[in-house]
Amino acid sequence: MGAILAITFPIYAAIALGYVLVRMGWFSAGDMRTLGKYVLNIALPALLFNAVASRDLGDVLHPGYMAVFLLGGLATILLAYLWFSMTAPDATRRAVAVMGSACPNSGFIGFPVMLLVFPDIAGVVLALNFLVENVILIPICLILMELSRGKGHTSVTRQILMILWGVAKRPMVIGLALGILVSLSGVALPDPATRLFKMLAASASALSLVVIGGSLVGLPTKGNRALALQISAGKLLLHPAMVALALVALAAVDATLPADMAVAVVLSAAMPMFGIYSVLAQEHGLEGLASIAMLVATSAAFVTLSAFLFWMV
Repeated sequence: MGAILAITFPIYAAIALGYVLVRMGWFSAGDMRTLGKYVLNIALPALLFNAVASRDLGDVLHPGYMAVFLLGGLATILLAYLWFSMTAPDATRRAVAVMGSACPNSGFIGFPVMLLVFPDIAGVVLALNFLVENVILIPICLILMELSRGKGHTSVTRQILMILWGVAKRPMVIGLALGILVSLSGVALPDPATRLFKMLAASASALSLVVIGGSLVGLPTKGNRALALQISAGKLLLHPAMVALALVALAAVDATLPADMAVAVVLSAAMPMFGIYSVLAQEHGLEGLASIAMLVATSAAFVTLSAFLFWMV
């Protein structure tokens, strides 16, 4: 158990530090948003670029891992949609609930966890998760949220294209795409450039956790608490269970993942929902519901992640 706490304690100590810094007034909520922009727009793109550009593309792309993560995510979206059709018949709440259940925080929490558990493959795992999430899982959830608005002046096809274009413009997507191009070219980066990207990437882990903790301060706590608890359970229990089931299905067809990748894919799904969840829900007037779910999931993940680590590592 001591080995498990050696992994989870630093993660949640850094999150708690961020919370205390904002709660005590040493940093403001605006400061956390600025630091979060640095992580999202500079540190993580540099990390993704370096993780891919410094390796042969065949060593980065793991079709089996991506298939497991994708199938588990799609199964989570389907089951969550069916469940919330009964408990949240309102289309908008249902769409927000599905997103909270199926979109993990791979960058701000997942990467620091992987860095402690599997430091050699942490960057690769982030790149693979990011690819599946941003190309397929998150767009599906965003489309569900847009469709929940009902008929508008914009066609469904145009809405989908706008969502995909919005994803393509993200700095992390650009960093990943550039890394793939460099890897395909076979050109080695100059040593000074490699050192720069490594330096920027190294700032992502601790700072992202502090930002998560600080961002929890002041979140609205008025909303459907029962539904928020269901969303948290979907994210922390249903999503990793579906990924684990996909892992078993892969083994059934004689296609297995390396042991570290198998553990990493389940742990990736066990992360709480991504940090901009409440911001996206705010566009639909449901930031209270999303904030409660994120508070509960981020706090409860200390227990669930410890349990998964104890079981799998």
